[in-house]
Amino acid sequence: MREALVRLWRLYHTPQGQRFFRYAMVSVVSTAVSFGVLTFVYGVAQLWTQVPSTIFANAVATVPSYYLNRQWAWGKSGRSHLWREVVPFWATSFAGIALSTLTAGAARDFSLEHHLHHLGSTVVVDGANLFAFGVLWILKFVIFNRLFRSHPVEEAELEAELVES
Repeated sequence: MREALVRLWRLYHTPQGQRFFRYAMVSVVSTAVSFGVLTFVYGVAQLWTQVPSTIFANAVATVPSYYLNRQWAWGKSGRSHLWREVVPFWATSFAGIALSTLTAGAARDFSLEHHLHHLGSTVVVDGANLFAFGVLWILKFVIFNRLFRSHPVEEAELEAELVES
């Protein structure tokens, strides 16, 4: 256990480890935005049912996620490249939204089948949303790491360093 913690601590002090940490923090922020919006539009204001509420909440959370990932996690600045950054980012985000929509539908069915009150249904929908994005979290990191790569030589050196340790 101690050896695993030491390796994790060493990884954290590498550029890749810092990037992963920042990506994780962006995920925390975007998850909080998504949950906040979802809880408000579905749980409090009851504007829509589970599925449209989930789509809306995740679409809203994707905007700060893009900018925070691009600028803070990967250190990119300037104009975004439409085909190399924006389109792939939104494509992966829509994949997440599609999966969360499926899980929101399943949460709706579960809530109806078990005769949950609105509060219980809100908790199930939030949990389904968290599950959907958790499944795609690592895959998106790998994809974003390729999309927003700014220093290919540094990346190659880092990968070699991580393989050696």
